[in-house]
Amino acid sequence: MPQSLRKPANLSLDSDLVSRARDLKINISRAAEDGIAAAVKAERERLWRLENAEAIRLENEYVEKHGLPLAKYRQF
Repeated sequence: MPQSLRKPANLSLDSDLVSRARDLKINISRAAEDGIAAAVKAERERLWRLENAEAIRLENEYVEKHGLPLAKYRQF
């Protein structure tokens, strides 16, 4: 992840989890940021699939009916 401006945030975390992370020398801020980034990415992908479901369905329908447009050029 490229270096960007940091913004302080208050988080409520399970105290046992924080203790175990500290015992393992895990950077809690970095781990939280990584987890949030993964959650944002997953949600954006989910929303994209929902927003594009009809186009994907139509494309799959076309391929089922007509095959891949450039299939004759495939070498595998």
